[in-house]
Amino acid sequence: MPQGQPSVVPDDGLTTRQRRNRPLVFVHTGVGKGKSTAAFGLALRAWNQGWPIGVFQFVKSAKWKVGEENALRVLGASDEGGSVDWHKMGEGWSWVQRDGQMDNEEKAREGWEQVKRDLAAETYKLYVLDEFAYPLHWGWIDTDDVVEVLRNRPGTQHVVITGRNAPEKLVDFADLVTDMSKVKHPMDTGQKGQRGIEW
Repeated sequence: MPQGQPSVVPDDGLTTRQRRNRPLVFVHTGVGKGKSTAAFGLALRAWNQGWPIGVFQFVKSAKWKVGEENALRVLGASDEGGSVDWHKMGEGWSWVQRDGQMDNEEKAREGWEQVKRDLAAETYKLYVLDEFAYPLHWGWIDTDDVVEVLRNRPGTQHVVITGRNAPEKLVDFADLVTDMSKVKHPMDTGQKGQRGIEW
């Protein structure tokens, strides 16, 4: 297949330009390393295009310091590319009066409600819903609701969802799905995670 040439051209009535600029839903799933890394690489491309970016981290502790967060915050504040807002579960859910005992399930639901509000308001051009597949897999958030909201989102908002065990309904709905499979990993031989590689 020649580079840039689709193998099938859908009979959808859209022009090439309309089809090219269609908003996409990405799912990065599987047991291998690199799901979030790939999503943040996409965020770098979006930042370079001047797009406003919203990162929503589900599951990962609000206390964890990840390199991508610092880098994207610095880039977002640089006035050279797009803006970057970073929301972590348990931190940054500023729209609710947080109870110190609020459990992860409730925090995940509150996070999804904020994503829904931002999609309706077209707040961002790219949404990174990091580790969002987990609360869907665990049944904390209804997959049918997620698919329906994403199907009906206005404008040209792109959404990338990461995490293992992405539900089949989400995988079927998404435009691009990558399943990261592990062939080898240093942790298999007892090596711990290291700075600059895992965080």
